[in-house]
Amino acid sequence: MIWTRATIVVGLVLYAGLWVLAAAGASSLVGPLLVPLVLAVLVGGGVALNRFLGTSPRSPRFEEPGARRDGDPPEPG
Repeated sequence: MIWTRATIVVGLVLYAGLWVLAAAGASSLVGPLLVPLVLAVLVGGGVALNRFLGTSPRSPRFEEPGARRDGDPPEPG
C-alpha cells in the first residue's frame, strides 16, 4: 500500500514539474500533458454519471469453453 501511495505522489510531482516546464516555454509539452488530464475528466464524468443514474457495474461472467448456453440445440445421442 505504501508503494502505491509513493508511486502516485512521485507521478504527480513529475507531472506538475512537466507543467512548470511547459509554462516556462516548452510549449511542445502542452499537448501530451493535456491527454491524461482529458482522460481523467472523461473517466470521472462517466463514474459520476453512473452514480447519478444509480447503475451498478456489471460483474464479468466467465464460461467454460464447452459449456452449454440457453437456447443451444440438444446434443445428439
